[in-house]
Amino acid sequence: MAAVRPVVVINAAYQQSDWASTAHGAAHVALAAAAVGARLVHVSSDAVFSGAAVRYDETAAPDPTTPYGAAKAAAETAIQAVSPAAVIARTSLVIGDGGSHHERRVHALVTGEITGVLFTDEVRCPVHVSDLAAALLEFASTRHVGIRHVAGVDAVSRHELGTLIARRDGLDPDALPAGRQADAVLPRPLDVRLDCTRTQRRLSTTLRGARQFLRR
Repeated sequence: MAAVRPVVVINAAYQQSDWASTAHGAAHVALAAAAVGARLVHVSSDAVFSGAAVRYDETAAPDPTTPYGAAKAAAETAIQAVSPAAVIARTSLVIGDGGSHHERRVHALVTGEITGVLFTDEVRCPVHVSDLAAALLEFASTRHVGIRHVAGVDAVSRHELGTLIARRDGLDPDALPAGRQADAVLPRPLDVRLDCTRTQRRLSTTLRGARQFLRR
């Protein structure tokens, strides 16, 4: 930072299983950005929520139930203390044009390369990577401050998301195994929906839903 002296820093770095990089790392980036007077846009996650309320707008207080969610919430707290003018952009499942983890998993499940299921009761609001990127660039170049929610308008289960991906890519959606997260007893929240209404009003970027951007 000291050598480059950037005007803007967008921090999208994380490692789900590592508190040091996700929590401490974000704090170090915020301190370094503040030291050179750079504007900071930090990418956070819907994992900061438990799912107890289902629908969360930008005023909702984090109540994480997983180590990753706790690390992301800790990062948010540090950034707000170090750099009150920063933007913290919470997002959901990020989908691309074939390169995301979710898309690769769907292909692997359909072809039998891996075993497993896609949950019918775990709901999120997927966002297309280009919409997310455009929104982050808007935050970087405008006067946005504080918490912003950047996710798609469609709330879909992981299984429905997989079905949409399969249909787009010409795969057989009936080959996707389904299951319930509640039966698997995983420590992840079941239903977390980011309400982006307030943020969308101030964005020129349209945050499309999965049913739109995954249409064939």
